[in-house]
Amino acid sequence: MPRNMKLAAYLLCLSCAGLVSGQLSIGKRNFKCGGVKSGVSGFIGSEGFPGLYPANSKCTWKITVPKGRVVALNFRFLDLERDTLCRYDYVDVYDGHVNGQRLGRFCGTSKPGAIISSGNKMLVQMVTDANTAGSGFVAMYSATRPNQRNDQFCGGRLEKSPGSFKTPNWPDYDYPAGVSCSWHIVAPKNQVIELKFEKFDVERDNYCRYDYVSVYNGGENNDAKRIGKFCGDSPPAPVLSQENEIVVQFLSDLSVTADGFLAHYKFRSKKFLSTAAPVTAPTITTIKPTVPPCQLKCRRSGTMGSNYCNSDFVLTGTVITAVTRNGSIHATISIINIYKEGTLAIQQAGKNMSVKIIAVCKKCPIIKRGLNYIFMGQVDETGKGRVLPNSFVVPYKSKNQRFLNNLKNRRC
Repeated sequence: MPRNMKLAAYLLCLSCAGLVSGQLSIGKRNFKCGGVKSGVSGFIGSEGFPGLYPANSKCTWKITVPKGRVVALNFRFLDLERDTLCRYDYVDVYDGHVNGQRLGRFCGTSKPGAIISSGNKMLVQMVTDANTAGSGFVAMYSATRPNQRNDQFCGGRLEKSPGSFKTPNWPDYDYPAGVSCSWHIVAPKNQVIELKFEKFDVERDNYCRYDYVSVYNGGENNDAKRIGKFCGDSPPAPVLSQENEIVVQFLSDLSVTADGFLAHYKFRSKKFLSTAAPVTAPTITTIKPTVPPCQLKCRRSGTMGSNYCNSDFVLTGTVITAVTRNGSIHATISIINIYKEGTLAIQQAGKNMSVKIIAVCKKCPIIKRGLNYIFMGQVDETGKGRVLPNSFVVPYKSKNQRFLNNLKNRRC
């Protein structure tokens, strides 16, 4: 069925359900750019729906449901410019209203499963660039009980031990494309959390860039506290937290899917930390779980040549901006030359090209505004470059250019 016929059928369905009157009138296009929403349930949608959404816009909705409940957000319709990394037009969903962790970024036409907050607040933000490419979105929010589960729900707050959680559709079908789930597991203050994956099958990639599971110490997805990042078809080794809270985040992109996972957790006394065997990571993880990234030695490893093949991207550039956020440096780099691009998102304004790079640990490597550097690192799911204390980041000198040109012609 053509997309416009599907849209017409969808709108007819909304009309039959009595959802096209008053403030939610689809026919009168009464959805507005952002707003404050509260109550047991309701709808939000892009401005102008079902017509084309506006270009160069940023709309924010703050949703609050009654205390003691959590927010369940279900996309009923999604039609935004498609891009594997959702770099142009997208909808972000955050846990809470202020400085909450991002639960997912969505674009294209593949709807995610239900997105669940850990508390009674959620923030939804739609951002568009200069080009408009679709009808936008309609989503329904509703209040649900914490820990309530069905095959399409994922994420939420878990406080009872022992417990289990799983990807949507497990074990009958593959997990959906474009889904984001975040489980916040909270133990009593004098205890830690042991996490084990009984079954595990997530799209394999050497750097876990597409579909992956990340585990973080503490109550937020702070890269400085990431314990491990996992993908592939072998269950990771058991994970033991250093704190009484962890966040387990699962993301899938808009392409290949797989079986998913089934995980179990239980609370342990802090004394268990001194007797537990060291946790080792499978070879497919990007960071060894035993050493948080910001505790690595502030020293680059290997040579320029060895790092070239091991990196997703290699470029030389000038630091234009460098801002500290959540213990990391978020920098804009004006490109001098690019030797290896990978999936790095490159922005162009006139003749100038730039990229976004995150130094996960703000004190290492040290990058200063206005100076030129060689950057070698990995690319995250949003197309941003990421560098760690042992990444190959050094001041750039013109004499390096010939060697980098030779590396560009090398086959890794």
